[in-house]
Parts: sequence; C-alpha cells; structure tokens
Amino acid sequence: MKFRPLHDRVVVRRLSAEEKTAGGIIIPDTAKEKPMEGEVVAVGPGARNDKGELVVLDLKPGDRILFGKWSGTEVKLDGEELLIMKESDVMGVIEGAAAKKKAA
Repeated sequence: MKFRPLHDRVVVRRLSAEEKTAGGIIIPDTAKEKPMEGEVVAVGPGARNDKGELVVLDLKPGDRILFGKWSGTEVKLDGEELLIMKESDVMGVIEGAAAKKKAA
C-alpha cells in the first residue's frame, strides 16, 4: 500500500466479526455488527502542540486496537476496505494474551 496518513491520523483494518455466538448459533451477514476492533496498518507523523513541536503518536503499525462504533472514515485502497481515523478516536490498545489468542 502506498498511502501515508497525515498528522495524527491512523489507517486501520477492521478485524473479522465472530461467525458464531458463544452458544453456537451462526450469525448471518445481515445481522452482524461491524467489529470495533482492528489492526493499525499505518500511522501519521503526529500532531503539533501549541509550541509547534511534533507530538509523536502512541500507536504503531501492527497494534490491535478498540475504537468507537462510528469512528473514522471508510475508504477503499488497493481493493481493501480500511478506516482512516484520528488517534483520539482510538479507545485503547489490546495487549498480551487476548491479542495473541485472537490472532491465532
């Protein structure tokens, strides 16, 4: 991908939603909610503070994050649907065993 976000924006790939409930019921595509979990694909250089200094972002490519349901702008780059959002729209980074379990 040849796209570089500007300022404090990040590019996120949504992670796939669960196909079944905990009880084993299969969820059809029409009833699925969009997942609020994703993987950071690219980050901008950061925003400028009042003094004009660059404030580097806390996120980095590969981070698994949680974000708000209506956060970001959906775009299609190289045939892939991605989200572009500000770092402030991200609620947190998923770390440790939970992130590894989901990736497997």
